[in-house]
This record gives sequence, C-alpha cells and structure tokens, in this order.
Amino acid sequence: MSGIKIISSIIVIVAVITSCNKETLKPDQLNCRYESDTFHTSDKSQFYESLISQYTSKDLPGISLLIKDSTGIFIGSSGVADIENQIALQPCHITHFSGVTQMLTAAAIFKLHEKGSLSVDDPISKYISKDILKKIENGENDIKIRNLLNHTTGFCDFFNNNDFFIALINNPTGQQTPEELLKYVYNKPSMFSFRPHDTVGFSNTNYLFLSMVIESATGVPSAKVINDEIILPLGMTDTYFSPFQNPPSSQTAIGYYDLHGDKSLHNLSHWNTGFGNGFNGIYSTVWDMNLFLNALLIDKTLLNNETLNLMLTFEPDIERGKQMGMGCFRDFVDYSQSENFYSWGYRGNDLAYTAELHYFPELKTSLVVAVNYGTLKNSTLLNRYREFRGKLAFIIRNQ
Repeated sequence: MSGIKIISSIIVIVAVITSCNKETLKPDQLNCRYESDTFHTSDKSQFYESLISQYTSKDLPGISLLIKDSTGIFIGSSGVADIENQIALQPCHITHFSGVTQMLTAAAIFKLHEKGSLSVDDPISKYISKDILKKIENGENDIKIRNLLNHTTGFCDFFNNNDFFIALINNPTGQQTPEELLKYVYNKPSMFSFRPHDTVGFSNTNYLFLSMVIESATGVPSAKVINDEIILPLGMTDTYFSPFQNPPSSQTAIGYYDLHGDKSLHNLSHWNTGFGNGFNGIYSTVWDMNLFLNALLIDKTLLNNETLNLMLTFEPDIERGKQMGMGCFRDFVDYSQSENFYSWGYRGNDLAYTAELHYFPELKTSLVVAVNYGTLKNSTLLNRYREFRGKLAFIIRNQ
C-alpha cells in the first residue's frame, strides 16, 4: 500500500491530543517461563537469537519469535515492549496479531461449515442484505462464501480509501460497525471484474463480510464464535479479541510507527482500524498462536481432513510472494529455490504491529513472529522488516 504522506503530520497532532482518551498500555517485566533454556533446544537457536538482536539494533523496537523444527524449539525476544520506560520485550508479552485474525475467522467459518450452520458454497446474498450488496461493485454477482475466503471477489479494500484514514484521524480509538466501514467501498470501483477462476486480489473487505456472515448464520457476534470454537477449546489463555476482550495493560507491548520517516517512533497502540470485524483485533502471544497453528495444520485436530483440504486449495496467481487459499496463504514462494520450500500460513500488519504465522510442511517447521511496529503503510522501517523476513527464511531453509 502507499504510504501516509499527506496525512502523517495530522496524525502526529491527533495522536498527542487523543493519547489520554483511553487507558495507556503500561507493560511490566513478566515472570516468563519461555525464557529458560528449555525453549532454546533447536539446533538453529543461536542463529535465530542473533537475527532478532541484529534487527532490534537496526531500529525495529521489539521482536518475539517462536520456531519449532525437527531438532527442537526456539522461543525468544529482543528489543523493548515500551521505549519510554525501557521495558524489555519478552515472549510472554501480548501483541496485536492484526491480519492473522483472518485465519481464525476462516477457521470459524469452516467449523460452522462442518456443523451445517452454513456452507462455503452458499451465496453471500443468503446472509448479507441485497441493499448492501447492490451498493458494492461486483456485489450483485454470484459470489459465494468461498470467494470471500480466497479473495476472488474483486471487492474494493476499504484500507485503500483515504477517507477511511481521515475518519480514523478524527476518532483514532473509536469502534466502527461493519456498516460504518462498508461506506468506504460503496459505489467505489472494484479491484477487478469478478472472474473467480483466474483473478485474485487481497481485500480486507472480504473478511469484514465473513464476520457478518458468521453473525447472520449463528445469531451471535463473530468474536464469540471464534472464542467458543477456537480460543477456549485450544486453551489459548493469553488470547483476547479486542474490543470484546481487551488484553491486560501490564502484559501488552506498546505498538509503534515511524510517522515522519526519520526513525522516530510514535505510540499508535490504541488506534482502532476496525478491531473485531473479522479482519483484525486478535491480541495474543507467540506461544498461544502456535497452539492454534499446531491444532490446525500439524495435529489437524481443529478441522476434519476434507475441510482442511478446502482451506489448503490455493489459487495459481502469486501476489506479493504468496498464493491465496481459503483463509490460508501458500507463502514464501518468492524465496523458493525448489518446490519444497513454502509455508501454509498468514501475514498480518496494522498501523502499530506486525505478525506472521506459518508452517513449512516439507521441513516440518513452525514459525510465529510478532513485531511491535506497524507495516501497514510504507515507512523507512518497512524495508528493515522485509530484510529481517528474508533472512529468517534463509535460516529456516539453509542453516
């Protein structure tokens, strides 16, 4: 996405004005069990530890990393959870997993599919008002739930609308309803004509609609379905779906963004880009998110095989190094030197946090990474994060 160029200076002013409007995060040093040698048993632990230290010394505020491979596990953190008070980031600190929320939303859809509450082949018009769909280009096509899942709708992404960010500036901490978010795509051009067999493009609007589908099919908010079907059964005790459950202030890392492009970081932790609407809002730890990854893709206890195979059906188009599945990416394909290096997972970025969740099936390696710096928009540190990601892939593949 393009950077916040015109509005960044306004954001700084509003950030100062609104900084006291909501409880400030105050992370403490925690008694964290993951800092013992028990969680540094991977043969590559020294490489991972060196890498995260290298990139927090290159201005990324903090990185938490979990890698589980055939030789053992590495869990570690580097940098800070709070710059002002110099609180070291720990693996037990909670961060926003932003767009990775979409993977949990998709898993909830598939749980309802298995129960017969809906089918991924249902038209979305069964759950979404036609008065809404007629105001969205491509909305009156025969779009099914599966097209929302695999980003083949062509729906305009409201995150690409400057009016969305101007409204965010005017009310950074406000909660927005699905209807309020959809106004940013009403009567806007689609990304492409609806051709689900050969055209794909990522849009957060798809997962906003999926949250609406879940609520329509069940009569309860999608956050409750995700909590009841995924978070509670998997014992994800440090996972919260904001704004319905807010994480403890003392356990949550502050999130930052380089607004001026000069590497001076601003606290945007409480800027609400639509939390709880299917596309972001999950706060968690690297350990808890690995519980989800393991149940979904490794032990395969969350979904049955037939449903999981649907989720892992990928579109041929490659967009920014990944192929779209139904709530899952086939990722790192741009780093491949052979067909054996790829992951199943998801990327997430927001204004103040970045996170990724991956399983490399050919290498039997899990990866969970969380950074308390936002890569939703272009900045000087976005390239730093991309460098880090590339070197992390190199270690997983080669070292």
